Amino acid sequence: MTSEPWGPAEDGVDRPYWEGLRAGELRLQRCTGCRAWIWGPQWICAHCHTFDPGWEPVEPVGTVYTWSRSWYPFIDELPVALPYVTVLVELPHAGNRRVLGILTDATAEDAPRIGDAVTGHIELDEGATWPLLRWRRTAATTGGQR
Repeated sequence: MTSEPWGPAEDGVDRPYWEGLRAGELRLQRCTGCRAWIWGPQWICAHCHTFDPGWEPVEPVGTVYTWSRSWYPFIDELPVALPYVTVLVELPHAGNRRVLGILTDATAEDAPRIGDAVTGHIELDEGATWPLLRWRRTAATTGGQR
């Protein structure tokens, strides 16, 4: 059992995700039967009911689907400066599944825009057992919405 409030669930369904981060890659579930992408982790594919879907590496690039700025440290153990921005990132290389994470280059004056291109990076904070996936903008996106 780890001291941080993130890491594998007790039932182990998401352990390959966390082990992937430790290995330096983003892994998401993909059904071995119908090839549908699955997120969050499940024991069974909701599309074809195959048990024990597989895990595949996914390129950690996508676009901001939505975002929120937080001024309160909801998880005291999470080492982020306040305020911080949480983004829901749509991954085109994983059937447009959406993954949540913190945007590391956001400032109070420079809010993200829906549609901004982002790249994931994996960080292991000092003293932590499991790394976290975080996001950075890769380019300014024109035509995005606030």
